[in-house]
Amino acid sequence: MGHDLMTGITQRTVPTGRLSVNVLERADAGGGTPVVFVHGNCSSSLFWQPTMLALSVRSYAIDLRGFGGSDTAPVDATRGLRDFADDVAATLDALEVPRAHLVGWSMGGGVVEQVLLDRPDLVASLTLVAPVSPYGFGGTGAGGRRLTDDGAGTGGGGANPDFVRRLGEGDTSEEAGSSPRNVFRGVYVAPGFADEHEDLWVASMVSTVVGPDNYPGDAVGSESWPGFAAGGRGVLNTMAPVHCDLTGIVGAADKPPILWIRGDLDAIISDASSLDLNRLGQLGVIPGWPGEAVAPPQPMVTQTREVLDRYAAAGGAYREVVLTGVGHSPHVEQPDAFRAALVEHIS
Repeated sequence: MGHDLMTGITQRTVPTGRLSVNVLERADAGGGTPVVFVHGNCSSSLFWQPTMLALSVRSYAIDLRGFGGSDTAPVDATRGLRDFADDVAATLDALEVPRAHLVGWSMGGGVVEQVLLDRPDLVASLTLVAPVSPYGFGGTGAGGRRLTDDGAGTGGGGANPDFVRRLGEGDTSEEAGSSPRNVFRGVYVAPGFADEHEDLWVASMVSTVVGPDNYPGDAVGSESWPGFAAGGRGVLNTMAPVHCDLTGIVGAADKPPILWIRGDLDAIISDASSLDLNRLGQLGVIPGWPGEAVAPPQPMVTQTREVLDRYAAAGGAYREVVLTGVGHSPHVEQPDAFRAALVEHIS
């Protein structure tokens, strides 16, 4: 991983009682409460380096299990995102960081919300960057209503098999639409975005460990369309609505301030996500869609706003920042605007 580090970033392996965790650090910055970054699915800590270098406070970026340089360990999806959240908490304990500003991107947004639920003592503030809905990914309708009891169409069975294969092979080419590089260009960022670090972002993606215990996870059969449902192992199943429910933040005794920052062109987390199988059925990409009354697309952004409104009504506070012309990666696509919003929040 050393050749992927930017000047000013150091890397170390942190042993915990759970696993050994790869951590990037910006140690030459100022004191005070540190900032801790948690990446999303099919990525790693490498994505956070420019943000860390732009901050004037001490910061860390943690690789979740099965990503980047951290140990490969099975993911028990029946615990929702708790395996990941417990790893983050154990890492902060090992680093002797008693409290931090937690920043989570995509799936990592759900992970830091779970940390708030289980270890509120660690959380000075939350920043949710294009976060997964508090109800998980897919399989829910308005108000978080679960569409089927078994989470049909969600979890490990929803991954593109060719993308999974290429991810496992470490494919960095652009020869197919399902190659990690083209997936980055097609859904991680807004159309037409390009920057000098694309090779680094793709290297981060292909650090993902592939398998039924990691990405994407397993699946089970379902009598409901599209014929499969969430399993109990692996990454995608942690966000299936049968396992994932983060709405407990509304009733949390400790309610740190939340910054919610997203792009208006996000193809992954939106009310019409291009990765939501119900949306793909609606568009005719997946045949046999039973219709909007049975399998509506998940209103992900609306769900997040509704839960955060309830969080504020219950005594918390949040701020929503929408970046124009930005996709799923605000910290990559508009780093100056992202840094400014983050600095204002943690100050």
